[in-house]
Amino acid sequence: MRAAGRIVARVLKRLSEMVEPGVTTLDLDREAERMIRQAGAYPTFKGYHGFTASICASINDEVVHGIPSKRRLREGDIIGIDCGATLEGYVGDSALTVAVGEVSTEVKRLIEATRQSLYKAIEKCRVGYHLGDVGNAVQAFVEPLGYSVVRNYCGHGVGRAMHEDPQVPNYGEPGRGKALREGWVLAIEPMVNMGRHEVKQLSDGWTVITLDGRPSAHFEHTVAITANGPEILTLLDSES
Repeated sequence: MRAAGRIVARVLKRLSEMVEPGVTTLDLDREAERMIRQAGAYPTFKGYHGFTASICASINDEVVHGIPSKRRLREGDIIGIDCGATLEGYVGDSALTVAVGEVSTEVKRLIEATRQSLYKAIEKCRVGYHLGDVGNAVQAFVEPLGYSVVRNYCGHGVGRAMHEDPQVPNYGEPGRGKALREGWVLAIEPMVNMGRHEVKQLSDGWTVITLDGRPSAHFEHTVAITANGPEILTLLDSES
């Protein structure tokens, strides 16, 4: 799983470097698939319940599950890129949100708060804590800043399949829910809206947008719960 996670980390680093005005989300998708297959893995998302691409590319008010297309990125957009790779039967799953050129200070703050909330949640991925502690770490950090947590979608267990039990909401009460166990691997993925938490799915059957049309940010890591604390599996070799 570490090896699968490193592939995803390399892909996301490359795609984030490609993000600039004029690039299409299909350009990003093709590069992701090329890199994943070149590494000896296959894109987990492609063909999943009929999904046609190797990444999810969600722009501005799109929360998650955006389908790559010929749509070109524009100055001031933000894009959430979610990527999965399966290597020798094991899955790595990670996501980040990237600014396209210069964005407003307000949007920068949303992105940074969402990124920080991911690490607040990862800190709780320890034996003896509960799923409610993980979700509460996100909620307790972002809500006082005026943001809202998406409730219709959540993190999840990950291993030989992309989505396994348990579900990992980004809200909750400390000490509630299942107790975390050594050996579990979880995809922790805060989805945070600048406005209200309500979302809806578009007619394409995949893309989820904010109901109020305001921006949303998304970050994700695959995290193993070990006797020594959380270990992030979707990191580059040079990261700790």
